[in-house]
Amino acid sequence: MFWAEPGFFSNMKSVIIILALLYLLYPSPIFPTPPDGVLKSAEPGDLETTYRRSYYTNYSRSQIIDHYAKQFFIPGQILLDLPPEDSFAVIRDQTHTSWLQQFIHPLRESIYINGFYPTKPTEQIYIDDIHYLNKITVRYVPSHPAGRISILALILVGIYFLKKEYVKN
Repeated sequence: MFWAEPGFFSNMKSVIIILALLYLLYPSPIFPTPPDGVLKSAEPGDLETTYRRSYYTNYSRSQIIDHYAKQFFIPGQILLDLPPEDSFAVIRDQTHTSWLQQFIHPLRESIYINGFYPTKPTEQIYIDDIHYLNKITVRYVPSHPAGRISILALILVGIYFLKKEYVKN
């Protein structure tokens, strides 16, 4: 049994730490490109930061999510469905929202996708006499490799002290 050999677990720990370092040092994806045939918003609130972009589109929610899942994919990716009320905190206050999704790369970056489907006649989206079914806002939250490595170091220190405390009792 290979796991019963002396030093196997210390070798395994080293392999796990090296894999974690490689994962955390892997370059961050660039800001994902929008789906084809969308119109970029030129509203002042949508141009406040380089990490938030808005688009007018006729794509469905599933088509939008599928597009960004392919654009922003790395192994271990998590997709969360967040309540629309959270868009005021994570996208921008005064944001109209029908749905909010978040792609997370654990211990790394995230991307939020906010979708708004107008339901009232006064909310309908017409730009240059073209009707759009919805508006999406994409917010990218990058992380710096030094911060990622610091978090890994803190996790390892925490594991060390927990193990030390557990073995003591």
